[in-house]
Amino acid sequence: MGAVPERAPDTLSERDRRILDFEREWSRHVGAKEAAIRERFSLTPARYYQLLNGLIDDVDAVRYDPMLVGRLRRLRDARTAARGTRVFGADGGAGRPFDER
Repeated sequence: MGAVPERAPDTLSERDRRILDFEREWSRHVGAKEAAIRERFSLTPARYYQLLNGLIDDVDAVRYDPMLVGRLRRLRDARTAARGTRVFGADGGAGRPFDER
C-alpha cells in the first residue's frame, strides 16, 4: 500500500478531513460511490461534490494531502475542458454564421 501523507496541523474541519480521506480511499473500494456518500456524510452527492470542489481550492487541503488535491484538481480541470468542448465544439462555438433571413 502507498504511504499515508504527513498530516498538517488541525487546520481543516473534521468533515473536510473526512471528505479528503474518503476521496483518497475511494479508488480502493468497489460499489456505488453515491450511496457511500449518502451513508457516510448524510449529504446528497451534488452537495458533497460542491463541498469537495471548494475544498480542493483550499490551501489547507493542499497542506493536508498535496498529492490527492493535485490529482483532484487535474481531474476537475479535465472535466471542465471536456465540458467546454462538448458545449462549444472544437471550433470554440463559432459554428455556422447567424442567418438573418
